[in-house]
Amino acid sequence: MATFVKAQVSSLSASILDFLTTIVCKHVLNFGVILGSGTGTTVGGIANFLIGRNWVFDSKQGKIQNQAIKYFIVWFGNLVLTTSGVYLVTHYFQLSNYVLPKILVSGVIGVPYNYLMQKKFVFI
Repeated sequence: MATFVKAQVSSLSASILDFLTTIVCKHVLNFGVILGSGTGTTVGGIANFLIGRNWVFDSKQGKIQNQAIKYFIVWFGNLVLTTSGVYLVTHYFQLSNYVLPKILVSGVIGVPYNYLMQKKFVFI
């Protein structure tokens, strides 16, 4: 249970960084919603990998290159799922605000996909 809680803290921290990056990209750098969301997901993913490896799963003994490749595969799946989900929700519901759809989509994907894939595949 401690690992699950630490993973949620890591995920929340990475998500905050993801959302801040997305907002800066969208409102300061004038990126489109999809590019801003993708950039935020990238920044959050890097942070989550480093926190997961060093604190959540305490998996520093594993080769970082192998973990990074596995993490990238999982992260890329998350990127596709999250970005597609944000697009679908904002497009089909004709929402101009992307923040709520991003929160919703990230939450739906976070626990069942990211946690389980990191625990069972990346940091074993």
